[in-house]
Amino acid sequence: MASPHRQAGRTACFAGQVPAASGVRGTWPGCHGGGCCGDQVVAASGAKRRGGGGRARPSAPQHPALAHGRHGVGRPGGVWRTFQRDPEFGPDGRGGDALPELLHGQPPVLPIQGSSAHRTSAHPQRLLYHQWARQERHLGHRPQFHPLKHGFDEWFGSPNCHFGPYDNKARPNIPVYRDQEMVGRFYEEFPINLKTGEANLTQIYLQEALEFIQRQQAAHRPFFLYWAVDATHAPVYASKPFLGTSQRGRYGDAIRELDDSVGRILRLLRDLSIAENTFVFFTSDNGAALISAPRQGGSNGPFLCGKQTTFEGGMREPAIAWWPGHIPAGQVSHQLGSIMDLFTTSLSLAGLEPPRDRAIDGLDLLPAMLQGRLTDRPIFYYRGNTLMAVTLGQYKAHFWTWTNSWEEFKQGIDFCPGQNVSGVTTHSQEEHTKLPLIFHLGRDPGERFPLSVASIEYLDALHRITPVVQQHQEALVPGQPQLNVCNRAVMNWAPPGCEKLGKCLTPPESVPEKCSWPH
Repeated sequence: MASPHRQAGRTACFAGQVPAASGVRGTWPGCHGGGCCGDQVVAASGAKRRGGGGRARPSAPQHPALAHGRHGVGRPGGVWRTFQRDPEFGPDGRGGDALPELLHGQPPVLPIQGSSAHRTSAHPQRLLYHQWARQERHLGHRPQFHPLKHGFDEWFGSPNCHFGPYDNKARPNIPVYRDQEMVGRFYEEFPINLKTGEANLTQIYLQEALEFIQRQQAAHRPFFLYWAVDATHAPVYASKPFLGTSQRGRYGDAIRELDDSVGRILRLLRDLSIAENTFVFFTSDNGAALISAPRQGGSNGPFLCGKQTTFEGGMREPAIAWWPGHIPAGQVSHQLGSIMDLFTTSLSLAGLEPPRDRAIDGLDLLPAMLQGRLTDRPIFYYRGNTLMAVTLGQYKAHFWTWTNSWEEFKQGIDFCPGQNVSGVTTHSQEEHTKLPLIFHLGRDPGERFPLSVASIEYLDALHRITPVVQQHQEALVPGQPQLNVCNRAVMNWAPPGCEKLGKCLTPPESVPEKCSWPH
């Protein structure tokens, strides 16, 4: 199911044997970032999502949104919500069971290759978890956020993006883990040549995924694989065979390697005769980061602005669902989707009901994928604690407009290069809460022509949107902020396993300070 999805920025593949699943994600492809993963194999045999598309916020919040099926509220690119649907979602990394925990230990609903699983953990999961987050976000590198503490049986990857290289004095290079212990660091044991763009990381992650699938099939076990590479996140990289092979520079090369990797995963599923038992979902975690384009970022086509904004270019994502024999090949869905929906959809694939002890925002997308049934649902767009906009049906209402500050803009930081819509792409925070700017995205996907406030269409749309927003806001419960305090002492100085490699670093003195989030 491919669609311009609205949530936020890396590419991931989400795949696994039914009742489990697998997911693939990529960073910043955008809706027009190089076709359907380079070639059209996946798109031709799966279902695309267009029109309604999908929605996402910037990279970091998408991982907990996917894992918990719930709408986080807080700084774009942040992890934990400052307001939340239930009060226990907090600094211990808990927010109710994550998707892998709910799948863990459940008896298989369907026999796999004529055999049922024979293990206490009926749904072994593999997390190739290459999470995008600046170090200040503290996303995943503190013990309570470790994937193996949230239902995954195995993990290979890093808790942060491949920013760097750092000097290991002011900041440590990011570690790469195998399960509980680090096995090296970016720019050291896992080199990235920033001058040439050469790195072998995507091939390493691909091999880990292929071997995991082969092991699970040999043991006749259903599986859940979350494969999230960040090669298309600046600084962009690709392995040597792909460098210089595209017409889009280094970014295009990374897209081609990502495409080839997804193709090899699908080919293995076919070769193992488990394709019809495996649901695969490909998407990204935000729109293209135009600030990094064209060499380090994708394109958002007709959509307004890019990552870091709540305009369509920052929120729309491509998405494809692949399940041979179940999802008709080549179909296009106009269902409005969200990364949160993968939580509920995965539970449905496993024959499980969503938890009833908390608010779940994700929808089950199977009716849209399998029967073409569409569900009208709102999507809320936040920056920090501020509700900036909401989409309902074809209409999008902006309560606030803002790209970034004049100060940043004058320094060359531009999230909307070449795009200027008067009264919309503002560099001061403009309030429209009494009379929101409303656009019809079907006629005006570029958000250039707001409806006249005197028109019947505007009044009808506002009448539909207002109670939906009110109900949403009434359900929010204040929570404990997780991203107000930054402290270099809690970075990746001495991760578990560093002593075996002689890679432990001495942390600086602990000096907590207020974080700066200028966007």
